[in-house]
Amino acid sequence: MTENEIGKIVVDRAVNLHIELGPGLFETVYEVVLAHLLCEAGLKVERQVPIPIRFRGIEFNEGFRADMVVENKVIIELKSVESVCKAHKKQVLTYLKLTDKKLGYLLNFGEELMKDGIFRVLNGHVE
Repeated sequence: MTENEIGKIVVDRAVNLHIELGPGLFETVYEVVLAHLLCEAGLKVERQVPIPIRFRGIEFNEGFRADMVVENKVIIELKSVESVCKAHKKQVLTYLKLTDKKLGYLLNFGEELMKDGIFRVLNGHVE
């Protein structure tokens, strides 16, 4: 399965989840339910995945945690805020660079309409 195929499933499930639960709940609620929906769709989902920092040949796991990694290919970062800022998008881009993955999504469940809270991030730039 390609990153784009995985991404389509992630976005579809996120939109349906937002329709059912609505905006404004805690991020952890969306995380656990979205992970469940993605597993139901047959995808392998890891939650709260450490993203190591390498410095002078030493690896530190305390730096970052991705909310989800799907099929070991796509990074998902969840927010439940009124609006995302540039730093949130850069966070996903940083995760992609540190893990050498190609595709990530920033999903903000705080938006009134989920379509306004979906940001696709490619390693190298934010779309």
